[in-house]
Amino acid sequence: MGFPLPSASPGELGLQPEPLARLCRTIEEHIAEKRYPGAQIAVARHGKLALSRAFGQARIAPDAVPACEDTLWLLYSNTKVITAAAVWLLVEEGALTFHDRIADHVPDFARHGKGEITLLQVLTHQAGFPGAAAPLPTAAFEDHGLMRELVCDFTLAWTPGSRVEYHRLAAHWVAAMLIEAVTGADFRTFIRERIILPLGLGDDLYVGLPDALGSRAAEMHAPSPEDGTHERLTGENSPVFRRAGVPGAGGFATARALAAFYQMMAAGGSLNGVRLFSPRLVSFVTRNFTAERVDEYMGLPMHRGLGPHSRGTTEVARGLGTLAHPATFGHGGVGSSYCWADPASGVSFAYLTNSRVPDPWHSRRLDIVSGFVHGAIDE
Repeated sequence: MGFPLPSASPGELGLQPEPLARLCRTIEEHIAEKRYPGAQIAVARHGKLALSRAFGQARIAPDAVPACEDTLWLLYSNTKVITAAAVWLLVEEGALTFHDRIADHVPDFARHGKGEITLLQVLTHQAGFPGAAAPLPTAAFEDHGLMRELVCDFTLAWTPGSRVEYHRLAAHWVAAMLIEAVTGADFRTFIRERIILPLGLGDDLYVGLPDALGSRAAEMHAPSPEDGTHERLTGENSPVFRRAGVPGAGGFATARALAAFYQMMAAGGSLNGVRLFSPRLVSFVTRNFTAERVDEYMGLPMHRGLGPHSRGTTEVARGLGTLAHPATFGHGGVGSSYCWADPASGVSFAYLTNSRVPDPWHSRRLDIVSGFVHGAIDE
């Protein structure tokens, strides 16, 4: 399967080479300083790939495995936008509206005062779920009847619509349950057949990674507080987690796949001649629905859309880069990654790494890394 984005030089795409070279040097310095074992990046513009490169190690123990072009990286919460895209498709096809109540389609979801929660509230993190809600047991990863029962049994921590607080896992388990209720298909199958394969990303993007592809997966780590080395995480590196395709945190992809997905978004819903969404749909889901309200989990305004969040004009921005055009939108993965599109310039960027690095260093490096890409753009 050929990759859907042809390659071109940065100069051909109106991108200054030196800021992109600084980006690569900075990542090399991070790895030399043992900030994280490995990384992969991709920059695209106007439907072409300007930069795609891997750095460091995909695995460090028991034997080091170099990161390469086809290494797959755990996306963590970057997965949320891919799952949301399946919901967007159902809205465009008339099976849902963003104002539907979840309980209209799954009546048992009305338990514990959840009957009036709308799809829009779920996707904009205004549904009232506790911040630490929904680490579903592994038994529910394959038993989706159990998954549905547990999701319907979610309780609320605050009145839906009364505040904005990032739903780390709960919202997208709800979205997965809703996809299955409306389509009758496993949400992972629906995402693959209706989102991933039409975009030509079948070899590069997975929500539910088959065991046979486990050798391509970079292993996730976290820095040891004692000596600064990186410790291998257990849960995220297990076959059961990889197969599960946790809808808010369990996708796997190459950086070029996420750059391509966001190229589709930057182009108004089309990629390489394939139209997945209408421009009006893309404009709607990337709109700022939470204005300047502070996300109480993040501690700053996040300008939430129906999947991605946008830069806006606040002094501080998370992940997308301080220098970003206000319309830039995207998402991150906890302590490890960020991916975004700038519709004003047509640039998309994906930065994936394999260690969950804490703040404040994590957020600072994202601002620097994204800043190099913004600084490369010739308007």
